[in-house]
Amino acid sequence: MNTTIDHTPVQRRLALTAGAAALLATLAGCGTQRIADYANEKPALDLRSYFNGTLDAYGVFTDRSGKVVKRFTVVMNCTWQGDNGVLDEDFSYSDGTKQKRVWRLTRLADGSYTGQADDVVGVALGESRGNAFHWAYTLSLPVDGKVYEVQFDDWMYLVNDKVMLNKAAMSKFGFGLGEVTLSFTKR
Repeated sequence: MNTTIDHTPVQRRLALTAGAAALLATLAGCGTQRIADYANEKPALDLRSYFNGTLDAYGVFTDRSGKVVKRFTVVMNCTWQGDNGVLDEDFSYSDGTKQKRVWRLTRLADGSYTGQADDVVGVALGESRGNAFHWAYTLSLPVDGKVYEVQFDDWMYLVNDKVMLNKAAMSKFGFGLGEVTLSFTKR
């Protein structure tokens, strides 16, 4: 008994269209995350509480293929006065170089945040929901004697009262350059 079905060109086209629509629907569901997705996640992140005191961070830069191109540690001394905070960061890189960045953060009335630092172009904008903080900014990044303006799409997730994980995608002109992954530990 032959069970082969001979589909007409119209049936094949309809089947392909349905398959493409299903694929697009699946991919649309995999789109960018939203801060609202984390609204009910615990423990709740209060940036002013977590980034207060001394923290240690350990991280890696990876290129677009996922290869680790640089490792680093950061010691952060953080203070807040009301809705204004200072995150004083001292970086030590695996190649022996050192860097300092001082963030000046402001919590706005709607609960969102702005931030500025000497190597940040313009103002960083961020918001927090549940255990997550999303931060977007442009950083002047020195690479091999040149300085590039690189966009960061930065996500932080509070794991417990001592540990937060951070993943930041780097891009230029909309093209992915790589990622920064860090773990913060509050002393």
